[in-house]
Amino acid sequence: MARRRLYGFAKTNLVALALGATLCGASVLAQAPPARDAAPAAEPPPVAAAPVAPPEAATATGARTAARAEPPAKEPKSPPHTTDALLPSTLPRDLSPWEMFLSAVPIVKIVMVGLAFASLATWTVWLAKTIELWRARRSARRGLEVLASATSLRAAGNELAQTRSPVARFVAAAANEADRSDGLAPEGVKDRAATLLSRIEAQAGRAIARGIGVLATIGATAPFVGLFGTVWGIMDSFIGISKTNTTNLAVVAPGIAEALLATAMGLVAAIPAVVMYNAFARAITGYRAQLGDAAAEVLRHLSRDLDREALPHNEESSIIPIRHSAE
Repeated sequence: MARRRLYGFAKTNLVALALGATLCGASVLAQAPPARDAAPAAEPPPVAAAPVAPPEAATATGARTAARAEPPAKEPKSPPHTTDALLPSTLPRDLSPWEMFLSAVPIVKIVMVGLAFASLATWTVWLAKTIELWRARRSARRGLEVLASATSLRAAGNELAQTRSPVARFVAAAANEADRSDGLAPEGVKDRAATLLSRIEAQAGRAIARGIGVLATIGATAPFVGLFGTVWGIMDSFIGISKTNTTNLAVVAPGIAEALLATAMGLVAAIPAVVMYNAFARAITGYRAQLGDAAAEVLRHLSRDLDREALPHNEESSIIPIRHSAE
């Protein structure tokens, strides 16, 4: 009995499931398009007309399209970065002194040209004063030899008459003073001659020292002039760094090298000037010593000549009183 009930229940379930499946298939077929409409599916679908948007929607759409079409707002321009590819065209090809001079800024060029002229003046003064000092010392040495070998002031004057050296002027001035002081006291003649010789000696010393002041000026100021050019060139280099917005050493180095070239030229002009000035100062001191020796020798000759002129009169005056007293 139980088996029959179980069989009847299963049969009822199967009938219900079959009925449900049939209803579902019918609904699906009803929703599907008819077969004749599926045939032209291969053809491209017709272009649907764009729906007409209201004015407000069209305005919003146009604004979005314009915003999309506009390029992004430009940022503030910054100085272009210098790349390694641009360096060969902006930097000098050769960092030789001449190329650095040509690439320097105008102020630094003016400083370099001035220092070049200062160096030229230094060597010109050196050449001129070397020749002048050599001639003057040779003339003074020859005058000393003549004075040492002469027997009187007149004899020395005759030997030095053809020269224009200070020693010849010493002899001529002393002889002239002796002639103008004829009959006066010998001591007064010697004092006046000594004063005159000292003035001639000072004049000769000033004449031989003329021109070495240029060496002192160049030696004292040339380094500072070159330093001014260096400072100006370095300032220009820093301005270039700010403009190119780069700290690349290849960009900075040429400007700094050009600035340092001004200092180097200042030292080139100053160091020889200082050395030459010291050398000339020692040479002029020696020359003045020679003139002092010559003046002293002239005074000795003058004193001997005055004593010779006074000697016969003194002997006669000293003998006569003895004869009178003897009588």
